[in-house]
Amino acid sequence: MENIQKNIGENLRNIRKNRGFSLDATSELTGVSKAMLGQIERGESNPTVTTLWKIASGLQVSFSSLIKDEPSDLLFVDYKSIPPIVESNGEYRVYPIFPFDPRKKFEIFIVEMDPGCQHLSEKHNDGVEEYITVLKGELEIQIGEQSRQVSPGNSIRFLANKNHTYKNIGTDLVEYQAVMYYL
Repeated sequence: MENIQKNIGENLRNIRKNRGFSLDATSELTGVSKAMLGQIERGESNPTVTTLWKIASGLQVSFSSLIKDEPSDLLFVDYKSIPPIVESNGEYRVYPIFPFDPRKKFEIFIVEMDPGCQHLSEKHNDGVEEYITVLKGELEIQIGEQSRQVSPGNSIRFLANKNHTYKNIGTDLVEYQAVMYYL
């Protein structure tokens, strides 16, 4: 996954064209401006996680379908060699480890959050489940009205059709693995 911006641009353009959508129609579906969509397609913009989720939700595709690279029979992933998708002034970093494969219906990410970082994830489409395993640090996840603290080695699963917020409530880096499962 050498050039993630290029992958995102090509994948977005392919999805849009395969569906016969103009940039205007795609903008209406996703809530992302036509100008921004054009910049993304040309590889001129490095979209935020929130922007990618808006596009994925609006087009009803997986997050990873926007960032996927060509598949191979064997793939070793050193996540530190993957350019992260960055948000919150660099305090929230998402490393797309295994992009979505429609035959498997899941995708896997490693997420890093600096101390004090908070990230709101808007609700996903019905049927999307998140599986979170904390590797380092103290993470609090608020799903709708429910809140849970998750410590290293512990995991949580939830239906992601409600807004959910991730918070690093400790003084150290939080690192967690996120598996997104699409029914």
